[in-house]
Amino acid sequence: MSDRPRRQAARGSRLTRDEIRELFSRLRAANPQPTTELEYTTPFELLVAVVLSAQATDVGVNKATRRLFPVANTPQAILALGEDGLKGYINTIGLYNAKAANLIALCRQLLEQHGGEVPRTREALEALPGVGRKTANVVLNTAFGEPTIAVDTHIFRVANRTGLAPGKTVRAVEDKLVKLVPAEFARDAHHWLILHGRYVCKARRPDCLHCPLHDLCRWPDKGPSSWAN
Repeated sequence: MSDRPRRQAARGSRLTRDEIRELFSRLRAANPQPTTELEYTTPFELLVAVVLSAQATDVGVNKATRRLFPVANTPQAILALGEDGLKGYINTIGLYNAKAANLIALCRQLLEQHGGEVPRTREALEALPGVGRKTANVVLNTAFGEPTIAVDTHIFRVANRTGLAPGKTVRAVEDKLVKLVPAEFARDAHHWLILHGRYVCKARRPDCLHCPLHDLCRWPDKGPSSWAN
């Protein structure tokens, strides 16, 4: 018999305000100063790394940028490489042809419209080639300290499984999180949720046995079958 009705019922079960505060209190206690696993030193380097990270791992992106950034870490320098030259540094990353084209166009637009600086508004960021809402949210949060939340597959999974912010679309989950996350946790919530989804609440084999949120979580399949050995 299918367990679909049980899963759907669980999805509608949400954490209370007190439980949400407790959830983030525990994540903060375990990791007081969370940050991205992408390696960068400037807002521009972060922007490039996030554009490269689409459908790629942070580990893979870091391997590429460790070679790229010592040679070209400004819009001018990347433009000087040219599209073919840039590909030589990022060709280990998925979709590198499209990403190279976007980064060249992005660098040109930064120079022409923003004096070579990374803009600090969502509208200007999303107008850049290869930059969507998720990328803009990452840059606004990580580079500029804005309380934005970039909902990737990890955050989408955690928000739905736990009952923190159930939603059928990425935007629905983002909107709920922005509304529900207490202000004191808003700046770091993005990183806590990504890291929790990446290392504990994993897609195929969640480590429920060692999850600090186990008693709060609404996911119905917590049990020996989902525990890591």
